[in-house]
Amino acid sequence: MEQPRGGRMPRSARRAQLLESALQVFVAQGYHSAAMDDIAERAGVSKPVLYQHFPSKLELYLALLDQRSGDLIEAVRTALASTHDNKQRVEATIAAYFEFVDREGAPFRLVFESDLTNEPAVRERVDRVNNQCAEAIAEVIAEDTGLQPEQATLLGTALTGMAQVTARFWLTGNGTIPREEAARLVAQLSWRGLGAFPLTGTLAPAGTPSANTEHHPHGNG
Repeated sequence: MEQPRGGRMPRSARRAQLLESALQVFVAQGYHSAAMDDIAERAGVSKPVLYQHFPSKLELYLALLDQRSGDLIEAVRTALASTHDNKQRVEATIAAYFEFVDREGAPFRLVFESDLTNEPAVRERVDRVNNQCAEAIAEVIAEDTGLQPEQATLLGTALTGMAQVTARFWLTGNGTIPREEAARLVAQLSWRGLGAFPLTGTLAPAGTPSANTEHHPHGNG
């Protein structure tokens, strides 16, 4: 919907408005089909005003990609910091991905389904969000299990890949499975694997069971 034209607003507020309008246009039309005229019209501003904030369509797209990929990275980090129970950490992290793909405006399409991945600056940002999420998870895994950084990063990458692909697949099902239930199922699968690694070092409480017992050492289930 086109925004009504209004008076001057603070630069930060105008920038936020332009980014939100650009998100709607880019998601609906894709980068190549979207025009700066469309974005300006959606925001209710003149094209010169749009160019004052973003000198080119690519710069606008990259700014939006930075914003939305940052949202996902922050959501993953918040999930990891939300509890010291690792089973709940897995659940929260998977849930963060499902919530991200379910957001209004479909920002995940910019991050994971861009039609501009052949552009090096876009590819670098997409790789960065995947790597930073995987590294955040890997840091927790390494601290709790004593695995080598390369091993922990491999597991972190596996978890982020599973979360991303399954969340996007769930969205194509038009909500036939409730989001919370879908996230719980994927988290349960993930935990069955990650929970097999025993806690080590100072993080392991006395009497922590080993990986070959029937109990999961990281949490409560």
